[in-house]
Amino acid sequence: MKYLFIVQGEGRGHLTQSMTLEKILLDRGHEVVGIMVGKSRQRRVPDFFTDGVAAPVTYFESMNFMPAADNRKPSMVKTMLFNTFGFHKYFPSVQVVRDMIVSSGADVVVNFYEQTAGLAYLFHEIDVPMICIGHQYLFMHKDFALPRDKYPDSIALDFFTKLTAVKAVKHLALSFTPMPEDTRHNIIAVPPLLRKEVLQMKPESGRYLHGYMLNAGFSEDVMRWHEKHPEVELRFFWDNWDAGKEYKVDDALTFYLIDDKEFLRQMSGCRAYASTAGFESICEAIYMGKPILMVPSHIEQEINAFDAERFGAGIVCERFDLSKLIEFADSYQPKVEFKNWVDSAADLIVKQLEIL
Repeated sequence: MKYLFIVQGEGRGHLTQSMTLEKILLDRGHEVVGIMVGKSRQRRVPDFFTDGVAAPVTYFESMNFMPAADNRKPSMVKTMLFNTFGFHKYFPSVQVVRDMIVSSGADVVVNFYEQTAGLAYLFHEIDVPMICIGHQYLFMHKDFALPRDKYPDSIALDFFTKLTAVKAVKHLALSFTPMPEDTRHNIIAVPPLLRKEVLQMKPESGRYLHGYMLNAGFSEDVMRWHEKHPEVELRFFWDNWDAGKEYKVDDALTFYLIDDKEFLRQMSGCRAYASTAGFESICEAIYMGKPILMVPSHIEQEINAFDAERFGAGIVCERFDLSKLIEFADSYQPKVEFKNWVDSAADLIVKQLEIL
């Protein structure tokens, strides 16, 4: 079968998931005819993605989160205003996506949580079936017990999630654990899509703390903690392109520009992991047996963190308080059952993509 991928390009998770699925499909004799990536003008797609996929990649402008003044958490007000009043400028992207779907010859569109794909199906008659894949679809599952009163922004997240999946024939919800199929909403829980490089890692427990932050504004938290605990080695990855590939504060603190191979190598040897709670890196850390500190930067990550903490994978904080991570690491027990679940991902997901 021929597949066309449409990928949300904000952050690292959806990109790496599409890379993994492309390799799985190619290994099983299928074809990925193209990969379309939606991103804002401000966001640069990492080189590891463009270098790591086989299918031709095209880009289009898409809706995005707008950061607050401190470049930490997105401003929901700015995001809503920016995308609402600028909505007209995304119509050319909707047309581009529609035209690519029709001309690609694809049998199936696989949408990695990109809203423009949903809009293309909303405004155009498209005969090619669309399957959506992402952790966010789990939030709509009838058995996902989210305390909505604690997460008022989840209403907006529900809206955006449904927008990505207009006329989708099924939703493959990436989940930490197996769950029954939700036939009413066409939601099927499947294992996380982790790359072969992750599955082949041989983790060791080192002495340094490893971390990742999408918005560089969180680096101030890390540097303040470092000033009080200069004896603890810290290795953090960020998206601050202006700082170069490696920004060494001193012998114990280094910031690295996001590089996927180096990121995974350093994760495999760390004592513990701190993150803004993107789903993909949480799963990688759990698979490698690493305790996690999660500092969510928006509502999607807040729910990721809620789910991971409930699973026992980590703890949630408002800031990068690495002392709490060290304390948690002392009593953490790796999740062996998670590895078995992840190892079944290829068979379960391909089965769902082949049967419409």
